[in-house]
Amino acid sequence: MLRALAADLHVHTCLSPCATLDMTPAKIVARAVSKGLAMIAITDHNSAENTPALVRAARGLDLCVLPGMEVTTAEEAHVVALFGDLEGARSLQELVYARLQPGENDENLFGLQVIANEHDEVEGFNSRLLIGATTLGVEELVTAVHARGGLAIAAHINREAYSLLGQLGFIPEDLPLDAVEISSRLSLAQARARYPEYEGRTFVTASDAHDLDDLGRSPVWLAVEEGSFAELQAALTGAQGRRVLEGGPPPPAA
Repeated sequence: MLRALAADLHVHTCLSPCATLDMTPAKIVARAVSKGLAMIAITDHNSAENTPALVRAARGLDLCVLPGMEVTTAEEAHVVALFGDLEGARSLQELVYARLQPGENDENLFGLQVIANEHDEVEGFNSRLLIGATTLGVEELVTAVHARGGLAIAAHINREAYSLLGQLGFIPEDLPLDAVEISSRLSLAQARARYPEYEGRTFVTASDAHDLDDLGRSPVWLAVEEGSFAELQAALTGAQGRRVLEGGPPPPAA
């Protein structure tokens, strides 16, 4: 039986240098549950090192945590990659690290990049320049994500900075994205009116949360059986009746 479930598919942790230090695994999970989210995706900049801790922190709870990352392409556009398991995220991370701009993170300039465990204990710091771009072109990246069984979503296309529209001025017609993301600045109805040229694309909303208060701010509502990667994938393609509920959650029964 299909249900309307809320998902936030773009959430940063304290590993992202621009996120607040209270974006730790246990706190994120607790806040997601309190917001009534069925699914969250962990999408730190160019790294998936905190995703195992988030998955462990959510064990036994009615919350699906999808491993992922937000990759900065060679065009300096952000693409969200989501996976159904940790192995897919780890494999993409290896590729991203190999193609990441050289240099080390300047903690004073960009912020700390904290690796934490499921108990919110600090286990280390990532010294890579995670805020930088990779040498992966957007087409190469989308191909790499799909080769690893993942989903590729163009991030916050309604923002000028670090979006495909902001960097390229358009979304290539033949780019096989699984969805395009709209930030909380627009509703999906407003986005449809603004971008009629992308009528055939699946639109989703997400918070792009960098602090706890923003988590779940702009969830996408899905008609699915449960919170899972397979159900999300079906909803994005409209398979077996699964779908994105662009009008938001259905009204409660009288």
